[in-house]
Amino acid sequence: MGNTLHITSGDCAGERLAEAGLPGEVLVWRDILYDGPRHPGWPDEDSLDARAAFLSETTAGGLGKEPILETLHSQYRKLAKAATYEGIVLWFDACLFDQSMLAHILTCLRLKAIGSVELLCVDAFPGIEPFNGLGQLQPGQLATLYDSRCPVSDETFRFAEVVDKAFATQDSILFRELSEMAEAPLAWVPAAVARWMQEKPNPGNGLGRLEALALAAIGEGNETPGSIFASVASADAPPQYWGDTTLWTKINGLADRTPPLVQIQGPADRLPQWESELSLADFRIAALPNRDQPIRQTRRARGR
Repeated sequence: MGNTLHITSGDCAGERLAEAGLPGEVLVWRDILYDGPRHPGWPDEDSLDARAAFLSETTAGGLGKEPILETLHSQYRKLAKAATYEGIVLWFDACLFDQSMLAHILTCLRLKAIGSVELLCVDAFPGIEPFNGLGQLQPGQLATLYDSRCPVSDETFRFAEVVDKAFATQDSILFRELSEMAEAPLAWVPAAVARWMQEKPNPGNGLGRLEALALAAIGEGNETPGSIFASVASADAPPQYWGDTTLWTKINGLADRTPPLVQIQGPADRLPQWESELSLADFRIAALPNRDQPIRQTRRARGR
C-alpha cells in the first residue's frame, strides 16, 4: 500500500498528514465548492476559468486569477491519475467546507470510473474541545485514525452526485430536501447543507449567519481582527467551516455595504487577504451607528 493517494482539505491538515508516517502521498484540495459558479461533476475549461475569477474576487485580489487557475488545473490532473494508485483514502471533516468538497471529489472519481475508494470522516477526537477539524490534530493523532477508514459504497457515490449537483446549481428545493434527511449515506451532509442555508441573506436584515456573527462581535467592542475571530469562533457552533480568509471577506463586505455597517481603519481601507506585507495587528474595525438600518444595496467586491 505504498502507492496510496491521500486527499484532504486544508494545508495544515495536509502537512500533518504527510508527517503521520502513513504510506503514500498527500493531495490537498483547494476550492470553495459550496459557493460560486460551476457545473456539477468534472469541470470544463470555461468552468475552471469562471471559478478562478470568482476565487480571486472573493479573496479581494489576495490571489491572482492565473495562480488560482494553475492550482485548479494541477489538482484535477492529479485526480485524473488517481486510478494509477493502489489505494485512495479521503480524509475530511464534518463541516460545510469539507462535505461540499467531499461530494464533488467523489462525483469526479465516479465519472472517471474509479470506485475503489476509502473514506475517513471525523467530527470529534478525544480530548479536543471544541473540535473543528483535522487540522487541529498532530501527526501521531492522525495516524491513529487510519484504521477507521471505510470503503465508499455505490450508494454513497450516487448520493454524492446529488449533493454536488445541489451545490453547483444552488438548488433551494434540493437543499431543503437534503437538509431534512434523517439518514444520509454521507451522514454529515444534512447539517452541512443546513449551515449553508443559514448563509443566505436574512430577509429582515440582509445578512447571512457569519456576517451577523461578525457584526455582533464588532458591536460588542471587539475591534482587532484577532479578537473578532475569537469571538465569532466561540459564538458559532462547531465544526467551523470558515477560516480567517472567509471571515476577513465577510468583514470587508460589511464595509462595502450601502450604507456601510462597519468602518475599517489601518494601512489599507480593507483587511488584507492571503499573504500580504500588511499586518493585521495594525487594523481596527468599528461598528457604525447605522448598522441596524435595513440594507438596501450591496456593492460588488473590490479587486484589491
